[in-house]
Amino acid sequence: MVRGARSIAVIAAIASVVAACSTEVEVGDGATTTSVPVAVDTVSTTTVPTPVVMVGAERLVNSGFIALAGDRVALIANQTSVVGGRHLIDVLHEAPDVELVAVFAPEHGVRGTEGAGAEIADEVDAATGVPILSLYGETRRPTPEMLDGIDTIVFDLQDVGGRFYTYISTMGLAMQAASEAGLRFVVLDRPDPSGLVEPSGFVLEAEHVSFVGQFPIAAAYAMTPGELARAIVGESWIDGVEDLRLDVVPLGGWQRGMSWNDTGLDWVPPSPGLQTATAAVVYLGTVLFEATSISFGGGTRLTFEQVGAPWADATVVAADLGSRRLPGVEFAAVSFTPGPLPGRTAEPRLNGEQVHGVRITITEPSTFDPVEVGVHILEAFWNEARRQELGDEVYIARPSMMTLLAGTTRLVDELAAGAGAADVIAGWEDELAAFDDARRRYLLYPEPRP
Repeated sequence: MVRGARSIAVIAAIASVVAACSTEVEVGDGATTTSVPVAVDTVSTTTVPTPVVMVGAERLVNSGFIALAGDRVALIANQTSVVGGRHLIDVLHEAPDVELVAVFAPEHGVRGTEGAGAEIADEVDAATGVPILSLYGETRRPTPEMLDGIDTIVFDLQDVGGRFYTYISTMGLAMQAASEAGLRFVVLDRPDPSGLVEPSGFVLEAEHVSFVGQFPIAAAYAMTPGELARAIVGESWIDGVEDLRLDVVPLGGWQRGMSWNDTGLDWVPPSPGLQTATAAVVYLGTVLFEATSISFGGGTRLTFEQVGAPWADATVVAADLGSRRLPGVEFAAVSFTPGPLPGRTAEPRLNGEQVHGVRITITEPSTFDPVEVGVHILEAFWNEARRQELGDEVYIARPSMMTLLAGTTRLVDELAAGAGAADVIAGWEDELAAFDDARRRYLLYPEPRP
């Protein structure tokens, strides 16, 4: 599918406006691409010790909104949709020759304060008067009525690089709706905070598609939202997007393997449980504990960075994990008590009950694999549950949810049968390699130099 000349021209214009120096990257819709000069956005290393990254929203603003000139726009946004210290809703509302018609709210809402799974209601933005329409309530994708009077849907959410994080499901379903309505879809790209150069984890099996797993991708898929959108179109990972008019406004100065600290960007929590960029990385593995009976640190300042159970011996679990000598991580025995936190409306699991387990510390981001580590921690607690003579069903409290998060029944089946984490990890190698072959066709950004 060949995109219209207007789409190519506007993205090229963005690149020329911001370019201080340039390199060649591929920008396109996943089926065909066009090479255009894109800013590297470098700064003097004598004054800034780490690379500075410019997000797609900032590049859009710096271009004078040329990519959206004359368009009636619906914006998919939340509290992470910030550019120059201002919310993109306000910036687009004031943009010349752009009409912001509606804002679509994902899970956690436009302000990111609602808990996981809480339905989001429609409302009106107090500052601009623009209607905010929920994509996490009665519908999970824009309806024809919601798209009436729209030319272009713009997506600007900070993702975390996990298949189960629902913002990419929202993106995919909105892409599908846009294609059906003949609208254009623009992704304002943002970094993948995982720091992964290679993907990790099981690839989602078709029979387990859900809102926490829409696409046949790895658990940690090592792509930015813009790269993933290109792959969704190019690989037809969701029905009806083959002819979508897709544009990606790419990042400047970003490369694979960057930690969040490398980007120079402020961390805005994309959901209540991910208060730090470190939590967002560890989450890619410890999210599995949402399907267990034990605490994943909710109700503490280290959500997803510590795991514990009332029945566990923290010293035993920490010693088990330490003996595995997993790269890039250390485990410390810890006890903690989940409790209410300011600004959180949901009661945490095991509220007010002391639990015992491990705290996870990343010691070397370049070698840390959060998904593999998550499976090892899962096995270590399973070993402890059996040592305490607890039934598997006490520990794996929500096996169906575990299947959706893992993307397969094999994780639970193999661990229940006594397989070790290393065996589980070896079992996903072939499918992961096949996914990686497809993924690489849509990457926009370079890998770190040796």
